[in-house]
Amino acid sequence: MNHPDEHLLNWHSVSHEAWDWCLHRALEYGEGLIPAYGSAGNGRQIGLVFFNDSLRTRASMEVAAHQLGAYPLLVTPGSGTWGFAWERGARMDGPEAEHIREAVGVLARYVDMIGVRLFASGTDLDADRREVKFRTMIEASPVPVINLESAFWHPCQALADAAVVTRATRQSRGRQKFVLSWAPHPKPLPTAVPNSTLLMAARLGLDVVLARPEGFDLDESVMRQADVEAAEAGGRIAVTSDRDAAFEGADFVYAKSWGGLGRYDAPDEEAALRSSLPDWLVTDDVMKSTHHAGFMHCLPVRRGVVVEDAVLDDPSSLHLDQAAYRLHAQKAILEWFWGTGVSEMGLT
Repeated sequence: MNHPDEHLLNWHSVSHEAWDWCLHRALEYGEGLIPAYGSAGNGRQIGLVFFNDSLRTRASMEVAAHQLGAYPLLVTPGSGTWGFAWERGARMDGPEAEHIREAVGVLARYVDMIGVRLFASGTDLDADRREVKFRTMIEASPVPVINLESAFWHPCQALADAAVVTRATRQSRGRQKFVLSWAPHPKPLPTAVPNSTLLMAARLGLDVVLARPEGFDLDESVMRQADVEAAEAGGRIAVTSDRDAAFEGADFVYAKSWGGLGRYDAPDEEAALRSSLPDWLVTDDVMKSTHHAGFMHCLPVRRGVVVEDAVLDDPSSLHLDQAAYRLHAQKAILEWFWGTGVSEMGLT
């Protein structure tokens, strides 16, 4: 089979056909238009390598593989595996017993696909921007590698979110206003989710507003790509530090915490700035200025820090729908890379 996409790091690194097919397929699963159980994974195995904690991603990937007939093999580095060295040319006379290239090379000989969750370092912006560690695993793997959240991207979350937004806007008229709002947090979280969320909303042709305090811009490379995606889809991107103005008339409010880029070279200053902004909490009052907006969050979410209980518990909140669609999105991605989507589109 001549597959057009070898790996999934982010959606703008693969074909538009992959995105379109996976989005359509996730919606079909979510709406019950196709059976929950399929045969695309019969006789297949997927290795799930989790360098970081997970609930939704791990559960949805394991269930997705099972429902498609595949066997999920869970690997949690740091708990029951050897320590891994990463650098080429490393003299391995320290505590690391195995190089990541051998580890991936071995695992790839047991499974048909590898899913990897590997967060940002938070200390080396250039390496995180270039996805050095994730790309090292891709280079070492003869089977497809699927990103389950990396330094800069979370494509599985983005696909699930796109399906939820698409479903919610099918009966709507005019371009919808989508607000991606920074939110407080006691830790400087990575930017993988906000990066992917911004590009997802831009790709859907929404009127996207990035609301963030000064000092919490997203990376310039991400903003440039968002402009490209918005231009192609007929949408637009705006950036503001005026949250009240941003929320006015919004159809969707997606709250997400992330650390300022100062975390890389001035972590103490970044922490002080972040802790001074508790008023960016999403409240029931500020949501009243929206156009009955659906509240979105990737989860886990800190109640009373990121968002008030009243917002999360409102029937219009979409955060649990997003979690539900993670399963549908995961199955769509697995099917695409196992050939179902390629075959249906006549690309075999």
